[in-house]
Amino acid sequence: MELMWWWLLPPAAVAAGAAWWAAKRTDSTANARRRPVAHADRLTLLPEYQAALRRHRRWLAVALIACAALLASTAVAAARPAGVTTTRPEQHNRDIMLCLDTSGSMSSADAAVVDVFATLAAEFDGERIGLTIFDSTAIQVFPLTDDYHYAREQLELARDAFDGKPGSSGFLDGTWSGRGSSLIGDGLASCLNSFPRTAGQPQRSRSVVLATDNFLSGEPIMTLAEAAAIAQDRAVHVYALNPGDLDYGAGPDQPGAQLRAAAESTGGAYYALDNPEAVPGVVRGVEKTEKTALRGAPRAVVSDEPGLPLAAALLSGLVLAVAGWRLRP
Repeated sequence: MELMWWWLLPPAAVAAGAAWWAAKRTDSTANARRRPVAHADRLTLLPEYQAALRRHRRWLAVALIACAALLASTAVAAARPAGVTTTRPEQHNRDIMLCLDTSGSMSSADAAVVDVFATLAAEFDGERIGLTIFDSTAIQVFPLTDDYHYAREQLELARDAFDGKPGSSGFLDGTWSGRGSSLIGDGLASCLNSFPRTAGQPQRSRSVVLATDNFLSGEPIMTLAEAAAIAQDRAVHVYALNPGDLDYGAGPDQPGAQLRAAAESTGGAYYALDNPEAVPGVVRGVEKTEKTALRGAPRAVVSDEPGLPLAAALLSGLVLAVAGWRLRP
């Protein structure tokens, strides 16, 4: 145990010493109130008087000791006793980027997608999550963070925007700056570029949760297959959530089938948005990517430990109160 404010003890000792000196100093006016009494020895020699005097002196000693203990314990408590330990917190080395298509074909499903994202964020513990939205251009709503309270706030803002809440339309500003609409490959590539560089650092597991119906409307710089190949090269797993799973048929050249092929080529998975296994499946897939944890940098943890001196002060105060009651005139 250490005293964080140890410098309080010397002033406290000086104050206690000054109080003791003042109490012991001879009072020149004390004799003025006294009166001589003849034959006082007849009283002081009585056994009852001697016994009462011993009791009085014992209680005086108890009061003195209790007062000293009270002063010492309160001084120590004021000096803030604390325990200092060194810990190395465990950090999960997983990064998850939530990637949301905000194009017109997704407008009726985006609010439900955000609810799924919020559920995913609640399932993770220690992982870093981020959110990027895209249409013709991509906007990073918030970078990778383990501040889940902040992430939930941002997802609530997204839900308000997709539900058409007044004053929330600015949430999507910047996603229409490019040419065309719903450029899926470009959006996925932007999400992949949202992961920080890790040169010289321990490799972190990386995953993208991509919510889109893969209904392309425009000329992208990069196709979905090309973006998936980049994800595969960077060891990023893509988990696709499709709100229009069978809207365009099940053929291999249809949007849903292409999205499934792209996600599975990265080692990820494909789910219909309304599939009850979507959230648990994504969580299981992310957790399988890396089962070990990184040890954080050593960190000093200071915890206040005022219990013992405060308990001593309380006990001393109670003893002093009893002694004062027994010493009353």
